[in-house]
Amino acid sequence: MKRAIVIGSSTGIGRALAALLARQGYEVGLAGRNVPLMEELARGLPGPARVKAIDLSRAEEARDRLRALIDEIGDVELIVVNSAVGHNNPNWEQEIEIINVNVMGFAAVVSKAMDYFIERGSGHLVGISSIAALRGLRAAYSGSKAFDSSYLEACRLKADGLGLPIHVTDVKPGFVATPMTEGRKDMFWVAQPETVAAQIYSAIRKKKRHVYVTRRWRAMAWVMKVMPYPIVSMIVARRQYSGKS
Repeated sequence: MKRAIVIGSSTGIGRALAALLARQGYEVGLAGRNVPLMEELARGLPGPARVKAIDLSRAEEARDRLRALIDEIGDVELIVVNSAVGHNNPNWEQEIEIINVNVMGFAAVVSKAMDYFIERGSGHLVGISSIAALRGLRAAYSGSKAFDSSYLEACRLKADGLGLPIHVTDVKPGFVATPMTEGRKDMFWVAQPETVAAQIYSAIRKKKRHVYVTRRWRAMAWVMKVMPYPIVSMIVARRQYSGKS
């Protein structure tokens, strides 16, 4: 049986992806902060599942708990890191939380996953960054997601340098209907978690290095990359700081 771990499987994309992997024949390790929600998910899955509390705000503990879950499951071939924190117009304390989880916590478990796959000799690491990584749209959140994308690329280059068949996929979602985006008024092209999970699974099967989900965001990403700064300032920055979002 194939085995996978999804970190951040309590709600949203991670929960939908874990359920999809289980339907595709994976034994799934469910990791995240909300244990009751993950236990509820595990009871409804068609195959075996294990639940482990992992809080990325506690980076060193998260590394140890990920390794413990790997050892409990056995030979894990796929690890998905989906956990993230975001706030609208965050204050300094909230920015610290974003950086702590999305940078320190993300790097902690991604590096531990890479250590395991190097030890194993192969594997597939999937990290969920964001379309927001492409421009400085939301201060700490965009910066943290840009870090995540660069960190994933560095992991891929490390695997290449070692000559190991370790695949690394950077997933950049657009707007998704999750608890983190609930209440936002500035979203468009909003996808359901199940739709996003299906496209992520397709990218996993194809061992893609990079994917935008849903697919329409690929064209938007190109626009965002080439858009001159004054236009970005006019349509994004002024809107955020004028109290309209």
